[in-house]
Amino acid sequence: MKPVVPSAELAIIVGTEPLPRTEVTKKMWEYIKANDLQDPIDRRNINVDDKLRPIFGKDQVNMFEMTEIVSQHLSSN
Repeated sequence: MKPVVPSAELAIIVGTEPLPRTEVTKKMWEYIKANDLQDPIDRRNINVDDKLRPIFGKDQVNMFEMTEIVSQHLSSN
């Protein structure tokens, strides 16, 4: 896949280097799991912390809207 460049907000989570979308998603899930941000009742929901709030703009997102929102923080170089 063609590498994409993360926004400054997203780079805090995935790094500043261009990388494929699949790697962006992988790194996002690594961060979410490492920080125990999945909702304990409904694991499809992600509880947003201070690092994710500038990306998502709200306190909770579901895994389906996460992909759409993260795509808005990626640009092709």
